[in-house]
Amino acid sequence: MGVLTRVDGPLVEVTDLPEAGMFTLVGLGRARVPGEVVAIRGDRATVQAYEYTGGLAPGDPAEAYGEPLSASLGPHLLGGVFDGLLRPLTDAGTWLTGERAGPRSREWRFVPLVRQGAELGVGEPVGTVEGAGAVRYVVLTPTAGRVTAIRPTGAYGPDLPVASVGGHDIGMAQRRPVRRPAPYRERREDLVPLVTGQRVVDLLLPVPRGGAAAVPGGFGTGKTVLLQQIAKWCDADVVVYVGCGERGNEMADVVAELAELTDPRTGGRLAERTVVIANTSNMPMMAREAGVHTAMTVAEHFRDMGYDVVVIADSTSRWAEARREFASRHGELPAEEGYPADLASALAAFYERAGRVTTLGGLAGSVTVIGAISPPGGDMTEPVTTLTQRFVRCLWSLDRDLAYARHYPAVSWAFSFARDADAIAGWYARHGIPGWAERRDRVAATLAEADRLTLLAELVGAGSLPARERVALLAGRLLREGVLQQSALSAVDAFCAPERTAALTDAALAAIAECEDMAARGTAPEEIEGRDFSSFLRAKERPAEPG
Repeated sequence: MGVLTRVDGPLVEVTDLPEAGMFTLVGLGRARVPGEVVAIRGDRATVQAYEYTGGLAPGDPAEAYGEPLSASLGPHLLGGVFDGLLRPLTDAGTWLTGERAGPRSREWRFVPLVRQGAELGVGEPVGTVEGAGAVRYVVLTPTAGRVTAIRPTGAYGPDLPVASVGGHDIGMAQRRPVRRPAPYRERREDLVPLVTGQRVVDLLLPVPRGGAAAVPGGFGTGKTVLLQQIAKWCDADVVVYVGCGERGNEMADVVAELAELTDPRTGGRLAERTVVIANTSNMPMMAREAGVHTAMTVAEHFRDMGYDVVVIADSTSRWAEARREFASRHGELPAEEGYPADLASALAAFYERAGRVTTLGGLAGSVTVIGAISPPGGDMTEPVTTLTQRFVRCLWSLDRDLAYARHYPAVSWAFSFARDADAIAGWYARHGIPGWAERRDRVAATLAEADRLTLLAELVGAGSLPARERVALLAGRLLREGVLQQSALSAVDAFCAPERTAALTDAALAAIAECEDMAARGTAPEEIEGRDFSSFLRAKERPAEPG
């Protein structure tokens, strides 16, 4: 037992705590407020508290638990709402069952997959749990060895051992440190696109499964709506949505919509394959900092079962601000704009946990990370935005002008990038969507030319431009409004499959090519702009008659 000597917000100093090491979990005061050791100087340990520290005072006791900050991972996760330490919030765990009891107090039906005497390797399945969500929950062994005991099919508590492998008891729920990446066998080099259902992303700025993407944008540019659309429609098996320092009403809307939406993949509720970690702006600051690590640990837990998981963090700026506030209280030397000097390494450690891997059990699984960035005043040169761009393979930069013009998603094609587009083009060519790379290049070139001419038209007027250049302006407008713009409120347009995106883009490009031919033949620009191309497109789609 140690003694508290100083309390400064979430920063607490403790002396005479010899059993504490770096990142050891500590209980503070008589209420055992959880905290984590972040610095040790002599006999004095500095602890960051994860709850409100009101009521703590010098002289109160402190106890080191001898383990790092860990989360309990079990069948109660899918469909639940948790705080940054993965503790159920009010009514969490009741979505799937309709019960008022918490998820830890109920029993789950276990079905064994192995027999006593079988030899298992690390990460291989022991059994499954029924009724734990829309995807099959698999109990994996963390150790290798012979199965010396296995329970028969039946209902058991999550902490009750259901098997014994190599002398170690295994329960349906297991604890795992949140700041330590889960091990895997190897990273996979083959890239598979993550289909988001958003045309501007899937066509111009694709992200692979196991990739990392950042979404910077100022206030009102539609970050939250875009992330919610991806959470609803992407083709991942499991979605982990972490609200980091966002407004409580936004998180309430996310939870309510997930509970009501029908999952297009299973026909059930979308919430049944979603884990929500809610750390709103009025919750403790350091629990917000731990929340993103907890989300990654949950994602790796399902990745090890062979699933493709998406982690959506909204937003990493609030996470960085929590680190800045604590560093200021701790007396660390500030770097740019007051952020701690280790901000770059912290961002790198977070995004590097993304990847498509071969698990220890030999399965293919992935964790895709999509992090929102909320730069103050829309300043894209601030530290969090600039540092994040060094560690992600995809950037979806949101444009304020597009948002104010009611163009959603307001993803800027000029200031965004996707470094894996060439590899994804090869995957599409092998899976029935040929010409994806050529289609993407034509759209990008047309938009770039239209943007260039828009600036010129603002100076001299569009009417004074030659016909070819007026057609280029028309082509850019057609692609923006007919292809890239998408309504999240439309039941038809909220999701767009890759095949439909390809067909819509080809129709727009065919109309643009016909306009260019008309301009080359000397047709007046006014006649081109007023022509109805619907009959032309229907003729293009009609198969040619024999002979």
